[in-house]
Amino acid sequence: MALQESLAKFKQQQEKCQSTLTSIPRAGASKATHKATPASTSSPVPARAPATPVKFSNDTERLQHINSIRKAPVGAQIKRVLDVLLETRLAHTPEQINEACYVDVNANKAVFDSLRNNPKVHYDGRCFSYKSKHDLKDKNQLLVLIRKFPEGIAIIDLKDAYPTVMEDLQALKAAGQVWLLSNFDSQEDIAYPNDPRVPIKVDDDLKQLFRGIELPRDMVDIEKDLQKNGMKPATNTAKRRAMAQAHGAASKPKPKKKQREISKRTKLTNAHLPELFQNLNVPDT
Repeated sequence: MALQESLAKFKQQQEKCQSTLTSIPRAGASKATHKATPASTSSPVPARAPATPVKFSNDTERLQHINSIRKAPVGAQIKRVLDVLLETRLAHTPEQINEACYVDVNANKAVFDSLRNNPKVHYDGRCFSYKSKHDLKDKNQLLVLIRKFPEGIAIIDLKDAYPTVMEDLQALKAAGQVWLLSNFDSQEDIAYPNDPRVPIKVDDDLKQLFRGIELPRDMVDIEKDLQKNGMKPATNTAKRRAMAQAHGAASKPKPKKKQREISKRTKLTNAHLPELFQNLNVPDT
């Protein structure tokens, strides 16, 4: 309401100033004519042209925009402040935050308390600044941190460490110093250290033996086999499925696609590779 009253007063002041300034040239012209009357023998003074009315800049739209921001939910205002702090990586006073994104932290206690207690914000009693989960400055510190997590560290926890962290992750991957892999269970990208102090050379026979092992199709069976061999699985499929069923999101088995049979009428585009069709059922027609 206070802002609406300010807008109304501002419009009234505009109209009053406009009418006042419009009348000024007429008063000046009559005064000049009155002074020129005694000196009629001299050359006549040319009449002044009417002055162009002064046009004030219309600030109503900006004020309405500010009003809409300050009437927005607390979460929306916090988002605007976090964007400013993340983008600039500088400490801001409440006054500077107001200038940057029109969020009046001092005038809104809910916004102030929420911002002060936000885990992504550091407040020193005077200024607010962005606080990432890991305090990193450059690629070297990033590599040192990743090497402290041999079991892997989630990339989502590193994305806001500093502005160029994602470029540095790709550079470390290209240099062979880290691995960037996706977690099968959570579908999150994980960064793993590739320690150059432990070079491992695997024989071809061992590679062939590893690739020749047929794994169970169900992740539950894979986890059971790992436990039988004294290893702790990184995933818990049975627990995840139970939680999904409890929330009414039971996973439905995908229907098997019916294998398409090839008849004598089927056009074979790879007829020059007969070994591709040795195991296909061709019904008699």
